[in-house]
Amino acid sequence: MHGTLITPDGLTRLREELERLETEGRRSVAERLAQAHAREANPAESADYHDARDEQARLEQRIALLRERLCSAELAAPQPENGRVDVGERVRVRDLASGERLELELVGPHESDVSAGRISVVSPLGRAIVGGRRGEVVDVEAPRGTLRYRITAVA
Repeated sequence: MHGTLITPDGLTRLREELERLETEGRRSVAERLAQAHAREANPAESADYHDARDEQARLEQRIALLRERLCSAELAAPQPENGRVDVGERVRVRDLASGERLELELVGPHESDVSAGRISVVSPLGRAIVGGRRGEVVDVEAPRGTLRYRITAVA
């Protein structure tokens, strides 16, 4: 189930990336291929041509992956009125050992980006807090041991 979950914002980002790759990305690769082909009498021996072909293959693989994710995406919209932590909601937690405070957005597995504060529902912390309520303490099994967090806000 969680393998295809995506938030409305994540779906928008996915569609925008796909659109950009299908238009600008393909156009850029086509230009590189044409330039490499025009510069060489035998393009098959051109390093630039082979690099452009490799880039084209990576681009098409990424496009295929994004299309597959779009086809299998299950939209998970948050339900803020229920008082529980849902996919797509922002959550503030406090590490009970260090006192460190984190503000996170709970997202589907394909849209997680820790540097942007988006954590997956299948991550250890995501699994621990999904369904939790403000004030609850959750235990997170991590490689360095069990961590304890208090959910301080759900928005």
